[in-house]
Amino acid sequence: MSDNSRPALTVFSEDEQAFREAVRDFAENEIKPHVTSMDEKAEMNPNVVKKLFEMGLMGIETPEKYGGAGASFTMACLAVEEIGRVDGSVSVLCDVQNTLTTNALLKHGTEAQKEKYLPKMAKEWVGAYALSESSSGSDAFALKLRAELKGDKYILNGSKLWITNAKEASIFIVFANIDPSKGYKGITAFLVEKTFPGFKVGKKEDKLGIRASSTCELLFENCEVPASNVLGEVGKGYKIAIETLNEGRIGIGAQMIGIAAGAYESAKNYVATREQFGKPIASFQGVQFQLAEMRTELEAARLMVYNAARLKDSGKDFVEAAAMAKLFSSRAAEKITSKAVDLFGGNGFTKEYPAEKFWRDAKIGQIYEGTTNMQLQTIAKIELDAK
Repeated sequence: MSDNSRPALTVFSEDEQAFREAVRDFAENEIKPHVTSMDEKAEMNPNVVKKLFEMGLMGIETPEKYGGAGASFTMACLAVEEIGRVDGSVSVLCDVQNTLTTNALLKHGTEAQKEKYLPKMAKEWVGAYALSESSSGSDAFALKLRAELKGDKYILNGSKLWITNAKEASIFIVFANIDPSKGYKGITAFLVEKTFPGFKVGKKEDKLGIRASSTCELLFENCEVPASNVLGEVGKGYKIAIETLNEGRIGIGAQMIGIAAGAYESAKNYVATREQFGKPIASFQGVQFQLAEMRTELEAARLMVYNAARLKDSGKDFVEAAAMAKLFSSRAAEKITSKAVDLFGGNGFTKEYPAEKFWRDAKIGQIYEGTTNMQLQTIAKIELDAK
C-alpha cells in the first residue's frame, strides 16, 4: 500500500492534502528521473528549475497580484518536504526561493520593489540569500563586505561564501556593512541583480551532499547597486536577517523530514523484498523494530515542523518552535538515513541504491541556516528568559 493511500498521522486540510499529493506526483514524474544524473554531475538540470516555475512552486506565498499562488507558509513547507522526499538539492532550491528571498521581499520590500521583482521571482528568476562570509558563519554579523554610498548608488566591495542557489540565481539579497564602527547596526540589506556592474559569481563548492544545489562564492569589486535597491531601512539589515532566518529554519526542517521520509520509504520497500534465510528480512523482529523507530522519529519531527509553520501562519511567536523543529528534524534525518543505509546492508553502501544519497544529503541539516549548537543556544536563551 502506498503512503498516499494510508491514513495521515499529521492533520492537513483537504486543500493542503491535495496540494501535497500534486507536488508528490510532480516530484516523482519531473524530478526523480534526473536525480542520479544531477548528483553525479553536481549540477542542477535547467529543465527541472523551469518546471518548478511552471508548477507554481517558486512563488507559493507570493500574492496573486504579483503572479504568485497566494498560499500559506505551511503550503510552502509541504512543497519543500515532498520535493525533499525525492531530492534534497531541488528541495533546498525551492526552500530558499520561498522561505528566505521571497519572504524577505514580501515583508520588507517597498511597493516598487515588490512590483519589480516578485512577478519575475514567481515566473522565472531564482533568488539567493547572501549573508555568510569566510569570517562570519555562526557569528553571522561579523561581516566584512563593505557598502559605501556614492551619489545615488552604493558601491559594494568584498565577498560572500557558501551561497545557495548562486549559480542559478538572478536576484540576490546581500547583506553588507555601511559603517563597521557601528557593528551590527551598520548592516544593510541590498537587492543585487546578477547583471549589476562589479558583481560576479565565483567558485562553486564540491560538496558531500545536496551536490546538485549550487553553493558558490560571490565577488563584489566596486559593485554598483542603486540606492533604491536597499531592502528595508539602512542599518536595519540585521533585523531582516534574524527574522528571515527564523522562518527559513522551518523550511530546512521541512527539507529534512522530506529527506528522512524518502530514506524510510526506500528502506521499508527494500526489506519487504530482500530475502535471507528463506524469507523477507522484514519478517525479522530486529528489522521491524528499526522501522518502527524510524517511523516514530519521522512523525515526531514532522509534527514539530508543521506546528512551527502553523504558528508562523497564525501570526504567533514561533522562534523557539522553529529552533526546536530544525534541531530535532535535522538530528532525526541523520539517524533515519543512517539506519536506512544499515537496512540496505552492503547495497546501502553503493550508489546503485538511494540510501547513501539520502544519508549524504541529510548531513547539511545540522550545519546551514544555524548549526545545532546555535539552535540549542536559542532555545536555552528563550527558556531562561521566560518568566
